[in-house]
Amino acid sequence: MSKCISDKEFKDGNFSESPLLKGEYENCNFQNCNFSKADISKISFQDCRFSNCDFTMAEIIKTAFRTVTFVECRLMGLHFEDCNEFLFAVNFVDCQLNLASFYGWKISDTKFKDCNLQEVDFTEADLSNSIFENCELSGAIFENTNLEGADFRSAMNYNLNPEINKISKAKFSNSNLSGLLAKYDIKIE
Repeated sequence: MSKCISDKEFKDGNFSESPLLKGEYENCNFQNCNFSKADISKISFQDCRFSNCDFTMAEIIKTAFRTVTFVECRLMGLHFEDCNEFLFAVNFVDCQLNLASFYGWKISDTKFKDCNLQEVDFTEADLSNSIFENCELSGAIFENTNLEGADFRSAMNYNLNPEINKISKAKFSNSNLSGLLAKYDIKIE
C-alpha cells in the first residue's frame, strides 16, 4: 500500500542521496530540492509545485505528474514519455529542459514560459494549443507533431517543417517566420 502525503513543504531536500519515499504526493511544494539522477519512478505528484529543483537525468518511469508546475527547475535529459500518461498535466516557467524528450507524448494545452528547450524531442507529440512564451527552441525536433493552435509568437530559433507537422491555427510572429521556411533555403529580409 502506497503512502499518501498531502499539504507538505519540502525544502532543500537531497533526494539523490536519500530517496524520496514512494507514494502519492498531493498539494505539496518542493523548493531547492535535488532530484538529479534520482529514481522517482512510480511516484505520483498531484497539484504539486517544484521551485528551483534539479531533476537532471532523473528516472521518471511511470511517474505521475498531474497538474504540476515547475518553476526555475533544471529538467535536462528527462524522458517524459516514460511517465504515467493518466491525467498528465504540467506547466513550465523559467526552466531548463535541454535534451528532454516528449516523444509521442500528449501534452496539449501545456504552457512553456521563459524556458530553454534546446534540442528537445517533440517528435509525434501532441502540442495542440500549447504556448511557447519567450522560449529558446534551437535544435528542437518537430516531426509529425500536432501543433494546431500552438502559440509560437514570442518563441525563438525554432525550425519546423509545415509539410510534416500539423500547424493549422498555430500562431507565429512576422519576425520569426524564418523558422517555418528554413527548409526552403530562402532569405527573408
